[in-house]
Amino acid sequence: MHIELDDLSRREVHALLREHLADMHELSPPESVHALDLTKLRSSDITFWTVWDDALLLGCGALKELSPTHGEVKSMRTPKAVRRRGAGRAMLAHIVAEARRRGYQRLSLETGANVAFKPAWKLYESFGFAYCGPFADYTADPNAVFMSLDL
Repeated sequence: MHIELDDLSRREVHALLREHLADMHELSPPESVHALDLTKLRSSDITFWTVWDDALLLGCGALKELSPTHGEVKSMRTPKAVRRRGAGRAMLAHIVAEARRRGYQRLSLETGANVAFKPAWKLYESFGFAYCGPFADYTADPNAVFMSLDL
């Protein structure tokens, strides 16, 4: 398994992001979906990585710079067909390490409140993320869970 900086040009990555967006829209009302599409992921304030096992895409994740001291975890996803191989944990460890390398003091995220997101909550909790209120441009939303990690 290896993680690489990704330029968002590969078909496999496009398919994974389509799966991610479709799933988010299935689980949450449109106004509560904050998942990013290809265009938004190409923003200069976002760094995007993928996890691979040889030529098999195992997942993706991104880090958005909110300020020089605060980052946001975005686009954490593993394909349904290849879950439970440790790709999500590896990606989150990579993002946390990069946030520390950049000197961020805090790393935050938003995820869904639907019980289907419970595995994600458990993963974030295992890294020390704590539940918090909305951050950055988010507002209170019964369909959203906010978490933050002090670095």
